[in-house]
Amino acid sequence: MLSKEENDLLTRVGPGTATGDLLRRYWQPAALSEELPHGGAPLPIRLLGEDLVLFRDDDGRPGLLGIHCSHRGADLSYGRLEDGGIRCIYHGWLYDRSGRCLEQPGEPSGSTFHERIRQTAYPCREVGGVILAYLGPSEPPQVPAYEFLTAPADHRFANKLLSECNFLQGNEGNLDQAHVSFLHRRLTPANDIEASLTARDTSPVLDPVETDFGVRIYSVRRADEGEQFVKISNFVLPNLAAVPGGGMGDGYTVNWHVPIDDTRHWKYVLVYRRSKALDAEAVRRGRSELNPDYTLIRNKSNRYLQDREEMKTTTFAGVGLGFQAQDCCATEGPGEIQDRTQEHLAYTDRAILASRQLLLRALKDVQEGREPPHVIRDPNQGPPEIVVRADVIPADVPWRDHWKSAAREGQPIASGPARA
Repeated sequence: MLSKEENDLLTRVGPGTATGDLLRRYWQPAALSEELPHGGAPLPIRLLGEDLVLFRDDDGRPGLLGIHCSHRGADLSYGRLEDGGIRCIYHGWLYDRSGRCLEQPGEPSGSTFHERIRQTAYPCREVGGVILAYLGPSEPPQVPAYEFLTAPADHRFANKLLSECNFLQGNEGNLDQAHVSFLHRRLTPANDIEASLTARDTSPVLDPVETDFGVRIYSVRRADEGEQFVKISNFVLPNLAAVPGGGMGDGYTVNWHVPIDDTRHWKYVLVYRRSKALDAEAVRRGRSELNPDYTLIRNKSNRYLQDREEMKTTTFAGVGLGFQAQDCCATEGPGEIQDRTQEHLAYTDRAILASRQLLLRALKDVQEGREPPHVIRDPNQGPPEIVVRADVIPADVPWRDHWKSAAREGQPIASGPARA
């Protein structure tokens, strides 16, 4: 368990907080590209406890500013998009993407007062169907060359959903590989190797290994005679997880848990497939438990529409077949901010312990003026070696090594359940 001080340290994300300062050293999603169409209205957002406005200028480039006009505090999300920026409808002050005040129409002719005004502004990059923002100090680092962001558009899919709890609860849910055998279990036979194997062996061997980007997590279950099922997922600093996408072949899913504030976050769900194009509509239909505003149809207010009859015949949890609602039921259950002084961690929490220790060290790095891990400054640095696999392999093959052999043989480092 954590002390109260450590729990507060890891869960508070506003300006000037330790975890807030850490998260601001990395690029964070501000919105999906589809939320800000070219020519569309400015988008009011809340990110890491800050109220901001996201907009596109005349050239379609995204900008992110403090939402309150520097003049009298009017809400810039009602502003006009024109003349190279966003213009406040109260008195016509005009700002560009960098926060410069370009015009103050009410000031006397020849006034240079506008040159002394700087609106809060954060750099943006649009990549992989997501608009990223950097809220940290000094020059922003490189956007990591994640393949799920840089792949061709038809090989990836981006969506998000609202989660009404602290971001750490959501992210730690990804790292808990033991829960898959219970929370996501289907009681009826499923034509899914992974589902079958996780239901069969509910006590996996768990082996978290620290890497330069976070923690690589091996979960190992018994398979058929002389075989083992090895699943590799990842915690990626500071608030991502990459997990095998069941039935996706050589694809995987990234869950990026981005704080709105201390008690709510957006879970960005980025689906990627390497060898061939995704069927985007099929992926979207598979995530149809969302309302148009990215909130879950099954949510805490309606008790996730849990069905006790369904629990007898179809699913272990009784909240439908969608993983998203099942996960939110579990991660929102401890409350808006989980009191980790009351938890009793067990063997199944080895990956969570490893990730917390890494986060606490990264917090210390920032507090002592050092750059935390996985902040990339070198523009020539390639993508991090995020290995995402789910394989049935011979029982005598070391699970930490099998993916290296596959890579040497030209197989992808991301794959779905298969016999190696």
